[in-house]
Amino acid sequence: MSDENSEQEVKRGDFARKKGEVVLREHEYDGIQEFDQKLPNWWLFTFYFAIVWFVVYWALYYHTGTYKTDQQKIIEQVTQLQEQKAAALATALESITDEALINEWATDPVVVSAGEAIYTTNCVACHSADLSGVMLVGDQKIPLPGLPLDDGEWKYGSKPLDLFKLINEGTPPDEPGHNGAKMTPWGQMLSPKQIAEVTAFLIAKNPDDFPAQQ
Repeated sequence: MSDENSEQEVKRGDFARKKGEVVLREHEYDGIQEFDQKLPNWWLFTFYFAIVWFVVYWALYYHTGTYKTDQQKIIEQVTQLQEQKAAALATALESITDEALINEWATDPVVVSAGEAIYTTNCVACHSADLSGVMLVGDQKIPLPGLPLDDGEWKYGSKPLDLFKLINEGTPPDEPGHNGAKMTPWGQMLSPKQIAEVTAFLIAKNPDDFPAQQ
């Protein structure tokens, strides 16, 4: 195609109005000019379909309940996990008794060792490694947020299942806690078996408070 024919086919205007038409747009910036051609039908149909589909999907997603939002999915998953934990706790409590925790769990070295590992990972920061509830800095004893667990005083119940419940549910809602600090409800992060292992570890460390039962 000659330059003369090309020059004749190119028109000046705002945009192309029919297929095959080539328009050199009126605006020009720093010597840069822009051509415009009518888009092919397949592209236009795809574009229009995408717009229609967005509107339909938006209506279905947000106003009809056909699709679940991410928030609804997360709430359902959290609810399912809570139900599973509640069921696991109910099943565990059928076999976990005061006598079993003292005579069986706390006398099993494997269980006590597992409970100590869990305690070391999660409880030392508040109750200290030696269960005293204080941290030694030089010659000074600095109280930690948690209560001591080796002084024979059990503020929220002195039975093994009282300890289990306290670890599982945390400080009772109507209690201020120790020095204003409340214990975390570890049942949200630990399984009933793990909580029983920590309880067994505390019992093993306080044999005078939890004598073997016949």
